[in-house]
Amino acid sequence: MKISWPSPKPLLVLFALALASCATLERKAAVPPDLRRQTSVLGIPNARFFPDQPGPMMEEQRRALIRESRYLGVAPGGELPKAHLLSLSGGGDGGAFGAGVMVGWTAHGDRPTFKLVTGVSTGSLIAPFAFLGSDFDDELTDVYTNTGPAQIFTRRFIVTAALAEDALSDTAPLFATISKYVNERMMARIAEEYGKGRILLIQTTDLDAGYPVVWNIGAIATSGGPDALHLIRRIMLASASIPAAFPPVMFNVEAGGEAWQEMHVDGGASSQAFLVPPSLDPRIAQAEAGHHSRKSAAYIIRNSRLTTEWSDVERQTLSVGGKAVSTLINFSGISDFYRIYMETRRTNASFNLAYIGPDFHAEHKEDFDTAYMRALFRYGYDKAVKGYPWLNAPPGFAAAVR
Repeated sequence: MKISWPSPKPLLVLFALALASCATLERKAAVPPDLRRQTSVLGIPNARFFPDQPGPMMEEQRRALIRESRYLGVAPGGELPKAHLLSLSGGGDGGAFGAGVMVGWTAHGDRPTFKLVTGVSTGSLIAPFAFLGSDFDDELTDVYTNTGPAQIFTRRFIVTAALAEDALSDTAPLFATISKYVNERMMARIAEEYGKGRILLIQTTDLDAGYPVVWNIGAIATSGGPDALHLIRRIMLASASIPAAFPPVMFNVEAGGEAWQEMHVDGGASSQAFLVPPSLDPRIAQAEAGHHSRKSAAYIIRNSRLTTEWSDVERQTLSVGGKAVSTLINFSGISDFYRIYMETRRTNASFNLAYIGPDFHAEHKEDFDTAYMRALFRYGYDKAVKGYPWLNAPPGFAAAVR
């Protein structure tokens, strides 16, 4: 997502350089590489996973299947109902599209209960509401139709922020917005659904390690610790913290009997969307839990367009670099859909993709423009209330015959 900031005057730049020449924000020691996979947060053993370690995630899935079968009263070897999976991508204020789709899907009357919900960046802000279902549609609507820049960030003085601080803005307003909706009631409901075998995952990026981290929100909610709710809020903040534009979020962890600190930023720095790591085969967990392979359907909501917005790029360093980065992010997100598509093909799950189409036209005056988000929410709602025309393969792929 692009954040627009005013250009500083040259003299202010020189002044800030003098001020910031020796300035460095303090932090605790980062986790050494050899201890990265041994870290613990709040002492919760399954609070999070690393995609290069599929074993713990597979074990979590196996336990979830056991909880689900007990809740449904399905004996080992019995057939579990069709599993519906939902992936919510990044996209900044484009999240209004995904929110509108969810609420319109409810109105259409066939929105399923999702076995798995994953969220990245703005998708992480939608994910808890989508996970808990239509009971939270009013809150989800409020978030994406009555929020403006003042509820997301406050700008810092750009010159000193760029050179002496960790971001160009302060996201205390975003944390307050998250805290307003993600409360004890919501956490209790997430824990309840986790007990039924459902899973809610949010991705951040550990900037020290340069690697994604997948947080198990249901397990954290179920832990009952006094700091669990605060941790969930900070995970959501970190997942939506655009590097350089928004401050990173620091997490205190324990590893090797010592205290360390990790620096986390937007989950979209790793990938724009995900379901499961390519190394994880859900069929193995199903077999180990005593069940045959089940039918499943994957729904992926891209909270942006499939193409990079056209612009007459100025022949200047920042303009060229900014447009190149936005183009890279766009095509990286499309590559994520190719990966997810191949994962669904392997498990014989259906693939369903929604995105902001070329038929959406609304003036976008600024980031998190309320009028723009309301128009985009209505666009997603109107598509879904009629029965969303899901794309059954990524762009460039022929639709699979099922």
